[in-house]
Amino acid sequence: MIYLITGSNGLLGQKILKKLIDDNSDVIATSKGPNRNKKNDSYIYESLDITDEKEVFRVLNYYKPDVVFNTAAITNVDLCEDEKDLCDNLNVHAVNYLADSCLTIDAHLIHISTDFIFDGKNAPYSEDDLPNPLSYYGESKLKSEKLLIAHSCKSSILRTIVLFGVANNLTKNNIVLWAKEQLENNNKINIIDDEYRAPTLAEDLAEACIFAANNNSFGVFHVSGKDFMSIYDLVVNIANFFKFDVNLVNRINSKALNQKAKRPHKTGFVLDKAKNILNFTPHSFIESLEIIHKQLNIKT
Repeated sequence: MIYLITGSNGLLGQKILKKLIDDNSDVIATSKGPNRNKKNDSYIYESLDITDEKEVFRVLNYYKPDVVFNTAAITNVDLCEDEKDLCDNLNVHAVNYLADSCLTIDAHLIHISTDFIFDGKNAPYSEDDLPNPLSYYGESKLKSEKLLIAHSCKSSILRTIVLFGVANNLTKNNIVLWAKEQLENNNKINIIDDEYRAPTLAEDLAEACIFAANNNSFGVFHVSGKDFMSIYDLVVNIANFFKFDVNLVNRINSKALNQKAKRPHKTGFVLDKAKNILNFTPHSFIESLEIIHKQLNIKT
């Protein structure tokens, strides 16, 4: 099996790459620009802009992977509201280019989607619940899902929620690392208490992606953490775990942030399908923090 990863510089891309390398798999890692992973002889790196249709076709037809993990996306929800063309180019059109190329080489496309395709009124959501995105970001991810479902290429769609974890040289932070850093520096932080999520450890999602690839598990799957909590409680858990001052966490309402894009108030997933078909066994949030604590200690 030959695997190709888009967005290999990102959090999920790095986790998938590491797991595949540990399994001695043949891997082509791709991202736009230089490689930010540790370079060694166990994988190939190609700079790839997946919004360039000709480049996508060239790279996939040259390496002819059996599986393509598409972890590249624009996930800045407010930016997507302002830059709709930019959002569509990466979240929709690029997915079409990948699907077309996968079809020509008979590759299995693993695509990542989001809880933001739902409006947050009827959580927790199963794979069969009707989407109703509140933001353009959610709309773009729903468009990519519909595109893949209608396409003839082999595909799996894994929806996830609030991905977090430790990786090398990330260009954007995730809420766990950001909150830990702020609290560690004794900075007071305003955290919303009226949005509820099931935060997902990046290693858990990576394992589900690889399992879907290796077992030809096609279709839509909900893959998230098993613990459901408010963003405020999430950060309080971080403060308690790392023994920071909980009084630094200031509880606010989401309206106070005056964010450009609307967010669903409550998401969360029914995980039965992923557990039964993908053998998905997510860590608890506290277990995930223990893993992150060990990884950060190794890095320092």
